[in-house]
Amino acid sequence: MKKLLQSSFLFLATLTGGIVNAQTTANSSLLWEISGNGLQKSSYLFGTVHMMCESDFKMADKTKTAFAKSDKLALEIDMDDPVELMIMQQAAMSKEPLSKTLSSEDYQKLDAFLLKKMGQNAKAYESYSLTTIMSMVMFKSLGCPPKMYELEFMQMAMAKKIETVGLEKIKAQLEFLGNAYSDKEIISQLEHYDSVYFKDLMAIYNSEDIQKIHNMSTDPKFMNEEDRKWMLDIRNNNWAKKMPELMKDQSVFFAVGAAHLGGEQGVVQLLKNAGYTVKPIVK
Repeated sequence: MKKLLQSSFLFLATLTGGIVNAQTTANSSLLWEISGNGLQKSSYLFGTVHMMCESDFKMADKTKTAFAKSDKLALEIDMDDPVELMIMQQAAMSKEPLSKTLSSEDYQKLDAFLLKKMGQNAKAYESYSLTTIMSMVMFKSLGCPPKMYELEFMQMAMAKKIETVGLEKIKAQLEFLGNAYSDKEIISQLEHYDSVYFKDLMAIYNSEDIQKIHNMSTDPKFMNEEDRKWMLDIRNNNWAKKMPELMKDQSVFFAVGAAHLGGEQGVVQLLKNAGYTVKPIVK
């Protein structure tokens, strides 16, 4: 089950890293307080990394304090929903062998990459979806036992006996992914997920500068404008429309990928545009 949950978050992992000795700038943070506009209580927005080395994982006191004040946890998807888990499990497998669904050129490129990176050719991965293969490649490149904020927050919510909800459905996530990336693009991106990638992303995440995080996540080698529209902009706007109802009468701790916070279409700016006061929590 734990491996299934880890793989599901990696379907849309646009940013990965750790949090070690982070230096927060005066006007930015991974944690934001949402207030005003008729809210009875403040809610909180936290930018996560979907996977990091277990040895790098730390949770700042400010994050623990905000969580303790919250009445509900909201993640990108509701990992407590058995229907969602079933859909994730089904999505991990390819409906047809990849040798039939991919073009000859794409299959040969995938075959050469997997043989070099994973030590097995594409035939060994015939029954998996490309997103699952991407997850396997990322786990391999990480090179250490993984840790995930989402799973930690879920355990904290269970211990506190508060509800966990999702901002979207896994089916919608998969549709966004399909709209954003072709098979060729996914295969081309695989080569970028190496140890250097994780080291660089760890450093940028540690800065807690959400604009830098956004800029790095939308680097052309990972996203063009069309990709960004489906992977970030549309989803951010959907969430910003759903969040007001969730936090109207309760304090909600929202935890989403950090790449979703920054930018003109980021969740922080969209909430400000909707009339909320959104302030970085530095300490």
